[in-house]
Amino acid sequence: MLTFLGFAMIVVFMYLIMSNKMSALNALIIIPAIFALFAGFTNVGEMIIDGAQTIAPTAIMVAFAILYFGILIDAGMFDPLVDRVIKLSKGDPLKITIGTAILSLLVGLDGDGTITYLIVVTAFLPLYQKLGMNKLILACLPAMSMGIMNVLPWGGPTARVMSVFNYDALEVLAPLLPSIIAAALYVVGLGIFFGLRERKRLGISPSLQKQQSWNAEDELASTLSNETDSSLKRPRLFWFNLLITLTLILCLLTAALPLPALFMLGFVIISVVNYPKISDQKARIEAHAGNVLTVVSLIFAGGAFAGILEGTGMVDAMATALVNVIPDALSPQLPLLVGLTSMPFTFFMANDPYYFGIVPILAESASQIGINKLEIAQASLLGQPLHLLSPLVGSVYVLIGLVGVSFRDHIKFSTKYAVGSALVMILVAILVGALSI
Repeated sequence: MLTFLGFAMIVVFMYLIMSNKMSALNALIIIPAIFALFAGFTNVGEMIIDGAQTIAPTAIMVAFAILYFGILIDAGMFDPLVDRVIKLSKGDPLKITIGTAILSLLVGLDGDGTITYLIVVTAFLPLYQKLGMNKLILACLPAMSMGIMNVLPWGGPTARVMSVFNYDALEVLAPLLPSIIAAALYVVGLGIFFGLRERKRLGISPSLQKQQSWNAEDELASTLSNETDSSLKRPRLFWFNLLITLTLILCLLTAALPLPALFMLGFVIISVVNYPKISDQKARIEAHAGNVLTVVSLIFAGGAFAGILEGTGMVDAMATALVNVIPDALSPQLPLLVGLTSMPFTFFMANDPYYFGIVPILAESASQIGINKLEIAQASLLGQPLHLLSPLVGSVYVLIGLVGVSFRDHIKFSTKYAVGSALVMILVAILVGALSI
């Protein structure tokens, strides 16, 4: 019964979201609650609170991170970067999308999706808006990049695999490096594909670009400079703001403090220094409050969804059912099957139940037929590009909130490219012998 209800809940949830019949915020809360009550659970409220408490540190971090970067944008810290990108791109969508892909991959090396989205979207959103480019591209490329970089040792999935099986990072990732590199090239290729399509749609050709680039650049730079009230700019504090931001990133990489604490402290410092008057500080908070509320409410709703899934046991029931449907005849292809099924598994459930619940069962089954557990562990990481689009991943709400697109549109646009990225990783893993078939 739990298995049936679990899958039915996922189907109903996705239908309501994709058909635009219910917002993601409402569906994340009410749909699992209804199914839990139908299953006979009376402690739905406790499950929601447990899920919300689990996700609370992420919500706190996101709230203060949005305020932190929002104030830096108001103060003009990113203006030189945007100006530099304008000069390099000269209004060419192709250069902008390639730059989006490359910056996303580089920033994504820290393995934190929220930070990557904040930095990349902050840098490129003005350009997409002023050139009339499709903002779904700005949501897609960073998400694809994080789907790859999330596999790095300090990312969540690999850390879980290492802890479950007691492997070291080199042992797990060395055979997968060709897959990671190939997927990174795939993302850059997507940037080229999107850029050529946008250049064609916007009517920009290489010949016209050479003739009109400087006029377009001057016009765009002028528009950007007027987007924020010039009285809010703090050019004299550029180096101070940059130093604080670099210090924050360094502390983040060295885990000097928990992320929520880092952004809370950082927010206080830059708000007080850039806007000493309390009235100005209040105005800056109010200016970004809408974005904070939208994103944080979605994160808590996702926590409620996950809390009910785990509290009712639906996750475990679905996992057991899916493991049991693998035919014995396909056992020799178990690594390939794990790689392919890791996409839907990690999309419809959080990483914890998958890597701590399902993967050990699959690995044990594989070992009984002579397949190394390490190969199963590695295969389980290859579906991460799709996982980063999951409604259970808090950072996805940061991304769509910053870009200003709906969850439904983001999923419809990006899913096929995420599946393509995962298939590239699987195919290369097969070609280099990391996965046996």
